[in-house]
Amino acid sequence: MAPLVTEHRDGPRDECGVFGIYAPGHDVARVAYFALFALQHRGQESAGIASAPRGRDIMTIRDQGLVAQVFDEHKLRTLVGDLAIGHVRYSTTGSSDWENTQPIVRNDRRTLALAHNGNLINAVELHSELREDDVAFSSTSDSEIIAALLATHPASRVEDAVAEVLPRLRGAFSTVVMTEDTVVAFRDPYGLRPLVLGMLEDAETGQAAYCVASESCAFDLIGAKYLREVLPGEIVTLTEGGVKTRMVGGAERRAFCVFEYIYFARPDSKMAGTVLQVARARMGEILWREAPVSADLVIPVPDSGNPAARGLARAAGLPQDDGFIKNRYVARTFIQPGQELRRHGLRLKFNPLPEVVAGKRLIVVDDSIVRGNTTRQIVQMLRDAGAAEIHLRISAPPIKHPCHYGIDMSSREEMIAHGRTVSEIAEELGADSLHYLSLSGVYEAVGVSREEHCDACFSGDYPLAGTEDHRGKYALELPLLRA
Repeated sequence: MAPLVTEHRDGPRDECGVFGIYAPGHDVARVAYFALFALQHRGQESAGIASAPRGRDIMTIRDQGLVAQVFDEHKLRTLVGDLAIGHVRYSTTGSSDWENTQPIVRNDRRTLALAHNGNLINAVELHSELREDDVAFSSTSDSEIIAALLATHPASRVEDAVAEVLPRLRGAFSTVVMTEDTVVAFRDPYGLRPLVLGMLEDAETGQAAYCVASESCAFDLIGAKYLREVLPGEIVTLTEGGVKTRMVGGAERRAFCVFEYIYFARPDSKMAGTVLQVARARMGEILWREAPVSADLVIPVPDSGNPAARGLARAAGLPQDDGFIKNRYVARTFIQPGQELRRHGLRLKFNPLPEVVAGKRLIVVDDSIVRGNTTRQIVQMLRDAGAAEIHLRISAPPIKHPCHYGIDMSSREEMIAHGRTVSEIAEELGADSLHYLSLSGVYEAVGVSREEHCDACFSGDYPLAGTEDHRGKYALELPLLRA
């Protein structure tokens, strides 16, 4: 029997979060812990930190669970050193098993630890090449393929190995890797997944130390200053001497994931020069402009719908209230509720308020709909609570195509927008009306151009040729590959 699903969304799932730091004199493992705490939204399956005193052995602690479940004071004290990397995971290639937790450690020509956010679309081919060279694997994630390519490379410096390996990788990869004396961060030439550079300054000595993270919100928590994003195709090396950078190749276009703006990144992160809380409120304003409707009250589906609901309510001149109370202490549960309670499973996360919604014409705002199962339940719960009308407003276009670049989504056939018109979807969900934010509305809200972004989950326009030939999340677990 499957575990009770406690998240309200039925996809897409967050990908992963990475962090890296070189900071002699700092408690780097503790810094990494808090950075991962800020990045927890990017992955809740597992967490890990690797650290090393400069020039000495790498130590790693990784396990399944949330950051606060994996680490305690005693474990953090064992992770001493001057440099560290960290990872939070949601699986996009390979199962949610301990073997696939990160950072991955390899001990081949060189010893290294690696943490990766993204997805390789040529993972099977690279895996086969390495196995033909008698390279052994202990996991079924594409991240270990990158680690193995770097660990077995003959270059004397890891940054030179990265420069030669990077052009062989196809897909999304924002990656941090550490040896006993260096932290290297690199990003795929399309810039599909985020990666940013920051600086920590010692208040007493004024000495600077540098770090990288998936999002700027990690810097806010550890007191680091945001410097800039790591450029697509850029290699950033953190050493005792500071920061060194080099560019390796480039793509014909940038293709940053537009869904980062809509949902994946934390609302207090800054992307494209804009704090996402502000951009998401603009999405709500544009939703109202595109599809006004007679209503009494605006309510969000918490927490993903909160910023857009505020923007829509402000633009409409309508009151906003909480139509649901969210249980914020629900994380992942493996306790089965029993047959009588199972049909009320969503109430473990949300409880509607009849006193707020009864008799009201509601505008219900959320960020996306994928399969529609949960949205259908939410609409029914509001009906049962006495809502007079329910008008769904979604701050993303219809999702019709799976992502192959580090987001775990349903198959095309499972998506409610596949083969249906908007009015047919509204009928399927039981809503009085439904409007999705237009793709042009998304780009207007963020203030960026479509030419430098990937919106394949909406449009089917994949930036990398051959993407749709990708064999899926469990490609490396096929019996042929594991033999």
